[in-house]
Amino acid sequence: MHELPLNSVILGDCIEVMNSLPPKSVDLIFADPPYNLQLNRDLWRPDNTKVDAVDDGWDKFASLEAYDIFTREWMRAARRVLRDSGTIWVIGTYHNIYRVGSILMDLGYWILNDIVWIKANPTPQMNGVRFCNAHETLLWARKSASAETRYTFNYKAMKAGNEDKQMRSDWYLPVCQGDERITVDGEKAHTTQKPEALLHRVITSTSKPGDIVFDPFCGTGTTAAVAKRLGRRFITVDREQSYVDVARARLDAVVPVDLPDMVSYLIGGPKQKIPFVSLVESGAIPAGSHLRLARTQTYATVHPDGTIAADGRRGSIHQVSSDILGPPRRNGWDVWHYFDDAAGIERPITDLRPALSI
Repeated sequence: MHELPLNSVILGDCIEVMNSLPPKSVDLIFADPPYNLQLNRDLWRPDNTKVDAVDDGWDKFASLEAYDIFTREWMRAARRVLRDSGTIWVIGTYHNIYRVGSILMDLGYWILNDIVWIKANPTPQMNGVRFCNAHETLLWARKSASAETRYTFNYKAMKAGNEDKQMRSDWYLPVCQGDERITVDGEKAHTTQKPEALLHRVITSTSKPGDIVFDPFCGTGTTAAVAKRLGRRFITVDREQSYVDVARARLDAVVPVDLPDMVSYLIGGPKQKIPFVSLVESGAIPAGSHLRLARTQTYATVHPDGTIAADGRRGSIHQVSSDILGPPRRNGWDVWHYFDDAAGIERPITDLRPALSI
């Protein structure tokens, strides 16, 4: 383990870096590779403003064959460094995800899920010649179908955070925007920066605190930033000095959440359209913050997976409140309150739900 460059942003070629690491040394890989968009002309909005499209040099390949060779090489290197108990996530669009998926399977990976990230605020289709592309696809896979080692999937935690309803493969999350979007001299630091909420869900669902998360395509360092905040170790690589500089500066400002390990997860509780975990992922109620149970002096700690912990109990917002207060069953959205710093008062967490509506 001492050979690993833990908690670092490495400047270099991801394939060379992965081939230099010890085999079977990382627990989770999240890869946001070039999409090979092959943009061949400018895009303009109806108001005659130019669309900031992806035309960076790192996304350009001489041919589809060249892209396939690159994909096969980095995926083979990734499979080498992934533990038998580890899993890999790869994200893409219709431009590349089908080629990526085919190569993934050819190399022996076993696909566990394909996740559809449905964007709440996608970029419009400017030319009006096809449907607005409002989603991206994530492939989640393990090293092989026959691997005997159990992989990490925090099913119970994700279900509790989703208000006791099984987490589905359609994820409604906004694109990176506002203060989260990193800029340099007024321009986007990276054209395809992913939202932290997306990585929050990936990392909390398929890794454990202390695990090593590897990202071969660092960009602005979103994967590493979320991993650090959630108590995971990380290694990330990029061949562009500008991205490495941005990522390192970003990571310097990240403070890990310090949460004690507590009792096993509880079950039960009513279902809601907007899950509580969405508040945690979006940062509206950050992991590590506290909620107060209405008309009591009982405080609960919010965990990254959307569960809460109070009085030695851990589970959904509904189950923990009901377990503490007894019958009748309470709706956690109404009885748990957060402190609104701007207004200087406590409010029920349900007040935050409209902002998350899709």
